[in-house]
Amino acid sequence: MLDTNILLSATDEYRREHQAAREIIETSGDKGCGLCVSGQILREYLVVATRPMKSNGLGLTTADAITNARAFLRYSHLHEESDAATGKLIEMCKVHDLRGKRIHDANIVATMLAHGIGTLLTQNTRDFACFTDIRALTLEEMGSLDNSH
Repeated sequence: MLDTNILLSATDEYRREHQAAREIIETSGDKGCGLCVSGQILREYLVVATRPMKSNGLGLTTADAITNARAFLRYSHLHEESDAATGKLIEMCKVHDLRGKRIHDANIVATMLAHGIGTLLTQNTRDFACFTDIRALTLEEMGSLDNSH
């Protein structure tokens, strides 16, 4: 599963991770690696991509952000936030006593678990550290795995 920050890095050429994010997305099929996103991740991408730069966004037009979202969907599979994911989210909130923005992260994990996805590619691995049912990797860590084969 690709986290929102990976999509943003693939879009913003000024981010340090830009080239690595683009390469992972564009070459994953060649390497036999299936990428996926959720509706939440695409919504978050569209929010930040269209938010003004002065408000920590990318400042893209709506049309450009939608074009990018469609391109990401060509390289990945969209997983729905199902009833099973909602049940997992509620249980995770209870088990981890989650509050506020942490519930957004838990929803990503719940969607992953509901669809049998075990790895999240993110630049914020510490946000996912309490969720031991998945593995959160950075672009750098993912690149190291690719180079070890």
